[in-house]
Order: sequence, then structure tokens, then C-alpha cells
Amino acid sequence: MNVKELLSDTNNGHRLSNEEAVILLSQKGNDIYPVLDAADKSRFEKAGDIVTFVKNQNIHITNICKNLCGFCGFGRSAGDDGSFCDDQITLIKKTKLAKEREVSEICLLSGVHPDFTISHYVEMLATVHSVFPGVHIHAFSPDEVAHASDKDEISTKEVLFRMKKAGLGSLQGTAAEILVDSVRKIICPNKISTEKWVKIIKEAHSLEIPTTATIMYGSIEGPKERVEHLSVLRDIQEATNGFTELVPLTYIHENTPLFRSGIANPGATGREDLLLHAVSRLYLDNFKNIQVSWGKLGVKLAQMALLAGANDFAGTMWSDDVSVNAGAEGADYLAPTLMKRIAEDIGRQLKERDTLYNLI
Repeated sequence: MNVKELLSDTNNGHRLSNEEAVILLSQKGNDIYPVLDAADKSRFEKAGDIVTFVKNQNIHITNICKNLCGFCGFGRSAGDDGSFCDDQITLIKKTKLAKEREVSEICLLSGVHPDFTISHYVEMLATVHSVFPGVHIHAFSPDEVAHASDKDEISTKEVLFRMKKAGLGSLQGTAAEILVDSVRKIICPNKISTEKWVKIIKEAHSLEIPTTATIMYGSIEGPKERVEHLSVLRDIQEATNGFTELVPLTYIHENTPLFRSGIANPGATGREDLLLHAVSRLYLDNFKNIQVSWGKLGVKLAQMALLAGANDFAGTMWSDDVSVNAGAEGADYLAPTLMKRIAEDIGRQLKERDTLYNLI
């Protein structure tokens, strides 16, 4: 296959097949640069020459989790050293801090607590809105939706409806990891299946609850499984147009059981990181926004990903305990002034956005 011809055709409207995307993800040495360049051209066509970011605050509710996935260094069982679960007073305190920081988005992050019901999730939303009425709440994963459904013996669609009624602004597209069940059985056997994840995401979109899309790569899967995952996302977007962005999440391996047991790789390489962003841009022709997770990539590699198809710098975050616990350093806050310097250094302009990509 002539890769340069393929890239030219793709920039001119050809839709990549899975086989072609695998070939692009497998490029080595200097052969990666034409792929990155083609992705950057596609980024310009779809998103222009601005780099966006959102002022947000992560609030971690609990690290107690029923799943305890092998790739995660954050989750604990109840009673373990370091386990916590915020009460309402603590959540109010954290929300007040977010309000003082004048963020536009609060991201509620949580393990899938075995005792949480729909009432717990609704109460969290109501508490945040009582303290900070105008903030957009980006919260909960399809796995948490499925858990509440099981606990309360109601449908997942009813769970989503109640969450939206209580003030959920958008659903997190997390718990996706790799949407290939043979991989999921190894890295997250207690999480919902690919089929159920897709079902819940489509239900959210049908209720006009937008969601992110994520991919966690670099553990045990290879290019074929990564493209299979992207294929699932592209098909959903074709049907619903409900994804706001793709968020690639490189596997942070250091403190995770999967790596320490010798099952997983020590994360993706820099080549794989850049190609994942680039091929996602080229393959996901119905996505406008590709995000860089600076807390996982590091700021310098994140800047390079902005030259490889990405257009969004994620958020200020203020707190990313999940990445820090897994072994990432400096994943707790990135100042917009530094984002501006990084964007301007590559000839782009930084613009603040809200969660739904409206410019502020």
C-alpha cells in the first residue's frame, strides 16, 4: 500500500477502513511524519487554528470501587488504607472552592461505590447545584449508570433521565477503556460489556445528554484493537452525533496491578501516543474535537499532539487524583497562561470554551 497516496486521498474525503487505519498506526521511524502532517491538515479543516480549553475543577467523590480494575491505581475496597468517601459537607466545601475559582465545569469523578444508588447520584448533583447553580456538571460513567440501574431495579434509561432532571449536564464517556471484550476480560473484567456501554451511550444521546468518548490505550491491546474501538465510536457518532470530543487516555502504568503483575506493557511509547491522536483525527471523520490529556502525556508531548491532529487542551483540572495515583507527575493543574504560551509557540491561538465547545 502506498501510504502517501492513502493520506492524500483521506485528506480529500476518503473514509479510512479499519485495515488502512491499522497500517497507519503501525508506521515506524520517519514514516510517522506524513501521518502526523495529514492529521494536522485535517485538524485545520475541521477545527481551525485555535486551541481550546475549559476552566474546570475535578472533584473526586470516592475511591471505593466494586471493580478494582488492573489498570487502575486509584480504586480501593472499603476499609483499605487510603480509602475515602466524601460526605455532603465535604462535597459542599469542594464545590465552594470550585466556585471561588470561577470554573465553568465541575467534573465529578468516582469509583463505582458498591452501595451507591440513584438517590446518591441525584443527591450529589443537587448538592453541587445548590452551591453553584450555574455550573455545568460533567459526571458519571456508563458503568455507574449500569450500577444504579442494578441497585434500584430500574432501566438504565430511567437512571439517565433522573440524572438529567437533577442537573446532569453531560455524561462521561469513561469506562470504555478498549471496547473489545477479549481485552476487557483481562484489564477490567468487572466492568460492563462493550454492548452495554454502547447501549447506555446511545440512550444518553437519545435523551439529549451529550457525552465524551474515550480510549485508554497502551496496556495489552495493539493497533488492531485500538482501531476496533475507534470503529465503535465512529458508528455511534454516525447514528447520534452525541459525542462532543474524543479523549485519548494513555495508560499510566507505574502503580497499577496489571503492570506490576507483568501482564501489561509499560504504557504506550511517544510514537504510539502521537500516532493514536493522528489516526483518530483521520479515522474519526465525524468528530470535530480531539483532546490532549496533558496530565497523562506531560505538557511537552501534549504540545506535539496538538501538531498531530488534536485541537483541544482539555481543562485546568485543579485535581487529577486518578492519574497521580497511577504514577503521573504534575497532573493536578495547568494554568491558562502556560497553555497560551504552548499554543502560541506552535502558531495557534488559545481560546476558552465551555463543556459543549461554545467559545467564551
